[in-house]
Amino acid sequence: MKSKLDIFVANETFFNELSSKAQQNNQIDPQLYKDSGAKQGLRNVDGTGVLIGFSKVGEVQAYSQDDNGEKIPMEGRLFYRGIEITDLVKGYQNEQRHGFEEVCYLLLFGSLPNKNQLLQFKETLGKNRTLPDGFTEDMILKAPSSDIMNKLARNVLTCYSYDSNPEDNSLSNVLRQSIELIAEFPTMSAYGYQAKVHFYDQMSLFIHIPDPELSTSENFLHLIRPNNRYTKLEAEVLDLCLVLHAEHGGGNNSTFTARVVTSTDTDTYSAIAAAVGSLKGPKHGGANIKVTQMMEDIKQNVKDWNNEKELEDYLAKIIKKEAFDRTGLLYGIGHAVYTLSDPRAILLKEKAKELAKEKHLEEEFNLYCSIEKLAPQVFSEINKDVRTIVPNVDFYSGFVYKMLNIPLELYTPIFAMSRVAGWCAHRIEELVNSGKIIRPAYKNIIEKSSFIPLEQRT
Repeated sequence: MKSKLDIFVANETFFNELSSKAQQNNQIDPQLYKDSGAKQGLRNVDGTGVLIGFSKVGEVQAYSQDDNGEKIPMEGRLFYRGIEITDLVKGYQNEQRHGFEEVCYLLLFGSLPNKNQLLQFKETLGKNRTLPDGFTEDMILKAPSSDIMNKLARNVLTCYSYDSNPEDNSLSNVLRQSIELIAEFPTMSAYGYQAKVHFYDQMSLFIHIPDPELSTSENFLHLIRPNNRYTKLEAEVLDLCLVLHAEHGGGNNSTFTARVVTSTDTDTYSAIAAAVGSLKGPKHGGANIKVTQMMEDIKQNVKDWNNEKELEDYLAKIIKKEAFDRTGLLYGIGHAVYTLSDPRAILLKEKAKELAKEKHLEEEFNLYCSIEKLAPQVFSEINKDVRTIVPNVDFYSGFVYKMLNIPLELYTPIFAMSRVAGWCAHRIEELVNSGKIIRPAYKNIIEKSSFIPLEQRT
């Protein structure tokens, strides 16, 4: 019996004709957006997001205003429930403990926990890390996926079948589901990776049982490493990555997706699975993979990493679409919201430097620093663009994961196991406020026509 791919190959000419027809009949003139004022990508002309609602969960600040109400670019600031991310990170780091679990509590419930509340919340997460009986064997190992994010989305939807009360959207039930998903995402991601490398890459399969006593970052490193071992600094750095990726306002694509789907009053698993699918895209959660691939390309093609002229020349080739993937993009440089700085990148860079020293990778860290310095001026010279572009969190996160010896396939799932806390917080906010179903408008611009009998069509 022929596979569907075989059928496609055998009819490739036919499908190519259909593709050309679809391309031709779906093309929209970009000038229409300018002439009509339509908000392409729900963006204003200056690139900022169109205001469609209000939130108490997270806030991104990239502009201030002068006396005339004009926007002025400013150093980036990120707030979780009104607490600035820099203050939050420095606070728990000064107390020499991990912060991701505390951030999850803050995002879900709106305030910082006291010592007893945090302890009870950690214990609840720990008890929920183990997947339901038969889940690993039947849902992960029997149907492996070459992409862990697709497997993760499927796993989330499958959780519906293991939930005795999946459709109840009462606050208490959704909070239960949210806590369970936050606890299970790292386990699902780790097991999904093990299944992938075993069945697709013919590597040994090992499945470790989650440890309820460990923090989320410690537990994840425990799950993905054959010997379960990790250093104190490694766990600290991964914890920081989880904290920095947990939330980024309601307007980022995956969180907005979660809110859009939630607004239909569907179940938690449908909303979160949709957000996973959104995050998978290379323009969103998959960006750090592109950064890593770009950096590997630069390392191979620039002989002297300390030669700024040689670096500038190669960066220019990338921007001119003459090198790397020929898109003209410098991955990890620039952000849709932040203007003068991304506070997450600043915090992660500090820890990346510390980890690079432990791993004896200071030379590679210095290469990242050089590109951070040179890329904006090269971009400006070539594109005649005076805007300030700065590194975003993806620029350093891929390097951090590489130093942690985390496989490339897990970069985006790590993002997901962090951001699921923000998704759930926004889902709860959407449910609590019981807003209208989210439904933006599209203006139809095709010329009207009449039905043509089949025999008369060319």
